[in-house]
Amino acid sequence: MLNELDERIVHALAEDARRSFADIGQLVGLSAPAVKRRVDRLRASGAITGFTVRVDPGALGWQTEGFVEIYCRSNTSPDAIRAGLERYPEIVAASTVTGEADAVVQIFASDMRHFEQVLEKVAGEPFVERTKSVLVLSPLLRRYSSGAPA
Repeated sequence: MLNELDERIVHALAEDARRSFADIGQLVGLSAPAVKRRVDRLRASGAITGFTVRVDPGALGWQTEGFVEIYCRSNTSPDAIRAGLERYPEIVAASTVTGEADAVVQIFASDMRHFEQVLEKVAGEPFVERTKSVLVLSPLLRRYSSGAPA
């Protein structure tokens, strides 16, 4: 469990992972070495799992986004679902869910035809009974920071 100071550091890094320890220190009231020690401890404990870059999918040619509910055949484990989906680079997120569907996946594709091709492949997986998809018209809000809201 993170304390308030650690959460503030994590949120600062989530906003911009290239932010300097000195800059973060000014935000949270610590010296740069103290921030570095806390970040090192958070990494060692597994609270921070890595640093990454966020790229606009459109800049990479991914113009179409959709969410697909997956309804699985009985007795399909989450590991089997993950193994079946992880080979598709267009799937950027997949989660098991409550409700009628067994899982929901987020797909980015270059265009509608590409989305349809990915959907057909996913629907053809042996564990998939049926799918239900929706396309994103306009993303309204995306948050990338980790942890509870600051």
